[in-house]
Amino acid sequence: MENLASFLVAGGIVLLIVIALLRSAKVVPQRSAIVVERLGKYARTLDAGFHLLIPFIERVAYRHSMKEAAVDVPSQTCITRDNIAVEIDGVLYMQVLNAKSASYGIEDYRYAAIQLAQTTLRSEIGKLELDRTFEERETINAHIIDAVDRASEPWGLKITRYEISNINPPQSVKDALEKQMRAERERRAVVAHSEGERQAKINVAEGEKQEAIMLSEARKLQQINEAQGKAQEISLLAEATAEGIRRVAEAIQGPGGQEAMNLRVAEQYVKQFGNLAKESNTMILPATLSDIGGTVAALTKVIESQKTPTTTPPLNRMETAPPPEVPPHLPIS
Repeated sequence: MENLASFLVAGGIVLLIVIALLRSAKVVPQRSAIVVERLGKYARTLDAGFHLLIPFIERVAYRHSMKEAAVDVPSQTCITRDNIAVEIDGVLYMQVLNAKSASYGIEDYRYAAIQLAQTTLRSEIGKLELDRTFEERETINAHIIDAVDRASEPWGLKITRYEISNINPPQSVKDALEKQMRAERERRAVVAHSEGERQAKINVAEGEKQEAIMLSEARKLQQINEAQGKAQEISLLAEATAEGIRRVAEAIQGPGGQEAMNLRVAEQYVKQFGNLAKESNTMILPATLSDIGGTVAALTKVIESQKTPTTTPPLNRMETAPPPEVPPHLPIS
């Protein structure tokens, strides 16, 4: 019985030792830290790896993650400079740099950082009017980060970023903003339409101007070409006429030229006399029918008289025989 009791006692002691060893063995994950206290007093900070604690003397007091954490900042009502209440929420990004300070510097560093971010946000929003709160997000975020980071430095924290998630003004303000935005869009549409019409008119006027210039240039070239053509035509006609006159003059000055000219004049007289009745409704006839034969005989006598040689020296100007005497004619309608 005594041996059995001794065995049980020894087994219990061994079991306690094993349990104590298991409880004292600690494995710290990467990017984590454990604060160890020895008899209620800070002893050391365990980094990532395997560690052994002194049983019944040392204990794990705090555990911290050294990773950057995103903490939601609850929505709160802020009053702008123009006395409009808006609800704003955001996200705060922080990281524990010193596990000891985060454990003993403040009771709850997360809650403290959130409260400090909210109070700083209310202060910054109170400096701005409603319209500027939408434009100055970056400035507000920078001011909150600076204020919270300076305040949390003794806590072993590093505030990396702060982002405003939503800005919710009252419904009446939303309606007014919507009307303002609608009016602005309509104004821009009207301005854009008027600018388009103005540009279209300018383009049309410019096109008409270019068309008029091109047409005037075309007319100018056409008139120049026509003038040049007429000039060439007149020049050629003048040269041809001069050449014809010169040849006629030479022919008249030659043998038989004067007689041929007189004969040509007589033929043209008879021909033009025959055309008188064709150009009007009035027919001209001799006073008597016997006068027609006399006229023909007179013309024949003139033609035959041109066949006799003449001793008149040639003249420098054209001479024409006087028309034969013709009996008077009576117009008959």
